[in-house]
Amino acid sequence: MAVETVVLAEPRGFCAGVEMAIKALGWMLRIHGPPVYCFHEIVHNKDIVERFRDAGVVFVEDPDAVPAGAPLMLSAHGSAPEIGEQARRHERTVIDAVCPLVTKVHHEARVRSRKGYDIVYVGHAGHDETVGTLAEAPDAMHLVESVADVEALDLTGPQVALLAQTTLAHTEWADIRARAEELYPEIWTPGRSDLCFATTHRQAAVVEIARRVDLLLVIGSENSSNTQALVRTAKAAGCPNAVRIDGPADVVGEIVADARIVGVTAGASAPEGIVAAVVDRLSPRTVERLRVTDENEYFPLPRELRETIRALMTVVCFSMGLPIEAASGDRTDRDTPASTVLDSL
Repeated sequence: MAVETVVLAEPRGFCAGVEMAIKALGWMLRIHGPPVYCFHEIVHNKDIVERFRDAGVVFVEDPDAVPAGAPLMLSAHGSAPEIGEQARRHERTVIDAVCPLVTKVHHEARVRSRKGYDIVYVGHAGHDETVGTLAEAPDAMHLVESVADVEALDLTGPQVALLAQTTLAHTEWADIRARAEELYPEIWTPGRSDLCFATTHRQAAVVEIARRVDLLLVIGSENSSNTQALVRTAKAAGCPNAVRIDGPADVVGEIVADARIVGVTAGASAPEGIVAAVVDRLSPRTVERLRVTDENEYFPLPRELRETIRALMTVVCFSMGLPIEAASGDRTDRDTPASTVLDSL
């Protein structure tokens, strides 16, 4: 390999929802000790899942597989309502680490369904987020994945709404939305886009990089929807040589070949440590950073978990003679990155 320059996309990697979910599961382990159970992968990244598995987290696909009274976390992608009900049986401690942006879409689905809307939902069949959202209003929802799917709909009701999986590529969402608005001129869409701001920012950085590089490496797991969207976005923006990789082991000669300028980005659930390892593997002469925006969004831990932490810290403060006001851990959580939690496992 003779890579001259690596162009690093900024922002890249962990979004606020992933940061929150990782920290929440880390707190569950600290409070309860292993084993802690998690419904579905906490985020779609195999490195993170394996780290938590090694630390004592058991990932399950059925809440009934969790012993009575055991602590259980619901993943960041959102769960069907019946999963939450099922999880809370048998005196289990349940913490829902769903991303607030996914919660917003769930709320929109429930409200529009109650108002009698047919809901066109743009998403990927079988994805955890899509499965959970469709379950919010199964009789009203119509899943579409392409413009052709929209054209095949035959909605005769007076009210139609359009919702989306948060991690879609902006290009695929835009085309489907435009066609849906042509077919249903009165279609309702949210005042604020369902697409995750972090996903959109990462795609914007890829668009800026795409035409400048010989190769674009997108770090993330195969089952990560937003990672795959970055690959599609890069190709659509003029970089046909865009490749998803899991990490530095995938940076081999046949992938890098004669690339002199290599772009590097990472999906919203890919750890920064892997990004650094990939850059080291490329061993470029120079590293440039291309920033399209700054991100400072923060999602607090789930309410039930914050209350538990606050209660524990109150006991500690009281026993040490510290002021009770010191028991609030919100500032500490905000200032502690998820990467630190992962390194402490």
